[in-house]
Amino acid sequence: MTVFVGARKRIYHKVVSGVQLLFSRKYLLLTNTAISITSAAGGDSVQQFYELSIQRQQTWNKDRTLHISITGLILGPPSHYWYHLIDYLFPGSSVRVVAKKLLFDQTIGTPIGIFLFLSSLGILENSSFDKMLTEYKNCGKTLLLSEWLIWPPVQVINFAFIPLKFRVLFDNSVSFGFDIYYSYIKYRTDKVSD
Repeated sequence: MTVFVGARKRIYHKVVSGVQLLFSRKYLLLTNTAISITSAAGGDSVQQFYELSIQRQQTWNKDRTLHISITGLILGPPSHYWYHLIDYLFPGSSVRVVAKKLLFDQTIGTPIGIFLFLSSLGILENSSFDKMLTEYKNCGKTLLLSEWLIWPPVQVINFAFIPLKFRVLFDNSVSFGFDIYYSYIKYRTDKVSD
């Protein structure tokens, strides 16, 4: 029994030291980017699996998953620096400061994030400028309204209680559901003007 307890302690300490290393200042940007890529790829994979299961699509679209993964790569570093910028501009976690962070995040960060998401995919998919404008019109409003519905309470928790180095992780924990939704909205076959 003592052997198992000792082994568990060693494993626990290795995991803890590994997590501390990944979330250290030295590796935080890389860690946050990897988290964003994984969340984006996972979200699209879940959505495609669902679409295959209900026969909305016939085969797995590997290019789509690759493109969505690349958006995670593109959005990961800005997300990392975004949280640092917000804390620099609005230091602290009082109710008033959290409200300022939330307003700044939702009015500036959210529209920019949606623009980068749709633009990245448009470029990766070799879409024409006109098609990209149509995507902004058809998807952008829906995504923005959805973000404004769900994210304010999440970001209040993030800004008030989550340490800066874990904010992208917390964001992506919730964002995984949004990554599924973004994939659905972007690639739905029954798009209509919103």
